[in-house]
Amino acid sequence: MTVILLGLGLGGFLALTVYGINPPRASLADTLARLGNPPAAPPSTAVEDKAEGWATRLGWRAVPTLKALGLPTRSLRDDLAVAEVPVERFLAEKAAAFLAGVLAPSVASLLLWALAGSGFGVRLTVLGSLLTGTVLFLTPDLSVRAEARKRRKELRHTLSVFLNLVVIALAGGAGIHQALADAGANAHGWGAAQLRRALTAAEVGRTNVWHELSELGARTGVRELTELAATVSLAGSEGAKIRVSLEAKAAAMRTRSLAEADGAAQSATERMSLPVVVLFAGFLIFIGYPALQNVLAGL
Repeated sequence: MTVILLGLGLGGFLALTVYGINPPRASLADTLARLGNPPAAPPSTAVEDKAEGWATRLGWRAVPTLKALGLPTRSLRDDLAVAEVPVERFLAEKAAAFLAGVLAPSVASLLLWALAGSGFGVRLTVLGSLLTGTVLFLTPDLSVRAEARKRRKELRHTLSVFLNLVVIALAGGAGIHQALADAGANAHGWGAAQLRRALTAAEVGRTNVWHELSELGARTGVRELTELAATVSLAGSEGAKIRVSLEAKAAAMRTRSLAEADGAAQSATERMSLPVVVLFAGFLIFIGYPALQNVLAGL
């Protein structure tokens, strides 16, 4: 019975893999119908191409089901937007990872049965499938959250440098808009691109630049941008007050960056001490075990 179940699991895994990598071709009538009635515009949330990878193709059919279950959550959608990962591709990869995790223990048990004559057993295989499926299902979430956290940190660092450049330009006699444009033009990276995009949107749309920066902070989850916009809005339109507000915000962000860097350095130091402690404990065991063995043998 175990061999039959494992064989069915392996056969299903291979069939789904082949079907996901090489989906069936559409009929000639359907192809001609699509050519005769092309869509007006592609949906804004569609993935650029379903053939981005085997994982996306394999889990694509499970995307509507996962959406019906309420996935991804609101916070995860915000992280996906920051990481610039399409929702459909993310859900397809989650489905493919879950399928691989569920079927991996069955495949491993079948291989052990073929090589050694004994497998894990049905109960252990089912438990292993549930465990590995759950772990692999949550792995894309961790990856997206880590990428979003990294980008938010980059945006905060870029904003700190950006404010320092703006303050320097204002001290040199430049106007506020000229100072913002010059500071944004000299920065590089994803965070700088987001700031330049907000500045360009304000210039093209004839809107308040601080309002655009506040919206950028709301989209990315960087509250420093929202706080900056609120602080400068309270300062009014006077250049001196705006400069003082920007200097205070830049100093606060520098202080926070230094505190975070100091905390990260202390954490790294503590992590470095752990291997030394483990090595020292092993050395003590290596030295003390013969003496302890002699004492116990003499009792």
